[in-house]
Amino acid sequence: MEFSITDLMPAAADIFLLCAVSVILIIDLFVSDQRKIVTYGLTQAALLITAIIAARSIGTEPVSAFSGMFVGDALGYFLKTGVCLTVMVGLAYSRAYLAPRGMYRGEYFVLAMLAVLGMMVMISANHFLVLYLGVELLGLSLYSMVALARDSARSTEGAMKYFVLGALASGMLLYGMSMIYGATGSLGIPEIADAVQQGNANSTILKFGLVFVVAGIGFKFGAAPFHMWVPDVYHGAPTAVTLLIGTAPKLAAFAFAMRLLVEALGAEQLVVEWRQMLVLLSVASLVIGNVAAIAQTNLKRMLAYSTISHMGFLLLGVLSGTLEGYGAAMFYVCVYVLMGLGAFGMILLMSRDGFEAEELDDLKGLNQRNPWYAFVMLLIMFSMAGVPPTIGFWAKLYVLQAVVSIGYVWLAVVAAAFSLIGAFYYLRVVKLMYFDEPQRDERIEPGFDCRVLMSANGLAVLALGMMPGLLLAVCVSAIHLSVRLP
Repeated sequence: MEFSITDLMPAAADIFLLCAVSVILIIDLFVSDQRKIVTYGLTQAALLITAIIAARSIGTEPVSAFSGMFVGDALGYFLKTGVCLTVMVGLAYSRAYLAPRGMYRGEYFVLAMLAVLGMMVMISANHFLVLYLGVELLGLSLYSMVALARDSARSTEGAMKYFVLGALASGMLLYGMSMIYGATGSLGIPEIADAVQQGNANSTILKFGLVFVVAGIGFKFGAAPFHMWVPDVYHGAPTAVTLLIGTAPKLAAFAFAMRLLVEALGAEQLVVEWRQMLVLLSVASLVIGNVAAIAQTNLKRMLAYSTISHMGFLLLGVLSGTLEGYGAAMFYVCVYVLMGLGAFGMILLMSRDGFEAEELDDLKGLNQRNPWYAFVMLLIMFSMAGVPPTIGFWAKLYVLQAVVSIGYVWLAVVAAAFSLIGAFYYLRVVKLMYFDEPQRDERIEPGFDCRVLMSANGLAVLALGMMPGLLLAVCVSAIHLSVRLP
């Protein structure tokens, strides 16, 4: 592979973050345990600068680099900015949670940055090998973070399940990629797209590989029937790690699906094939996610099944096969990340040394303990349920419009019906907060930064719901600038 200095520009954000991780890793060796605020501050600064570098390139025309193995486009720059900002907020929410549990260490911050780097590589990959490299870097970082609470049997069990099932999914993905290579003779995404479009690919082997690729995508999204890891990992991981797993990687998974399905395998004859598979994944996710969530008493497990149902909605936009549908799906994943930050952030704010506020009963009487945080959680639950005027309503509406536009009215009806079923367990949380007596009297007193961020998080759900056009326009514009339909 040959490259010039100009190739470094599309990857400037990635290169900066890699250098920052290396520097912070060395600096942390000389920082005492009592001064880990230094490592935390450097991590936040590195992520902020990375986000700024990526954001400055949003709106530019696509540019390939490193012999076509890496692409810089509006879709990638927007999602990279979102990943960095999401992890920054997640780390801020987690500070007070990590310290009393012995996890406020340099390893945690370095692994978080390496996970971000893996996501960024996934987002800009223009070659199957680069895509797989990003998937593995993200996966290995997250496996380690889940197991970071070494004295917790639950965390160790969650990490083992995540690792074993993640390795299985990676094997399936790699096998699917090898089949596609055998069918087209290339691993480059543009070359694969050209081979398929011109009819130069072996159709049988290509469809065989497509099945395994869709299975890998389903695992990364946590969509049924590849969802078996989600509840156990969400429940077993420390809540700070659960927040990271449940938010930022969804942005990378969306880019992952776009690069594989739309850009590489987006020819009309293949869209028909993977659309049928995504319909099955979507319906299964909506059914299993919403029905299973009703039976949960643990808030983290309830949110895990909620995630599965939300991924079913997200796949509806992808399977539409239209630019508007992809824009709606991108809008949905951004909204989901915003809601997930607020929901898991609230669990972190309510937790304290020796106590995990992860049971639904822990939310009882929250309005009496802290009316403002009860209102913020109400906004987040309403948004997840799709109740106007919150942003979640518009996210679901735009996705349903995309499905109806391709004639899948029955699928939109199924999605709407199970969304109504899902409203039960979200509204149950509101009932517990406002109509039940509190089980404990301790006041919730997070730090100033967490108070500001949580308030902004909740108000953003409401404000964007009243003005959804701006975010939707950015998402649709990024899709139009980056994705070329055959």
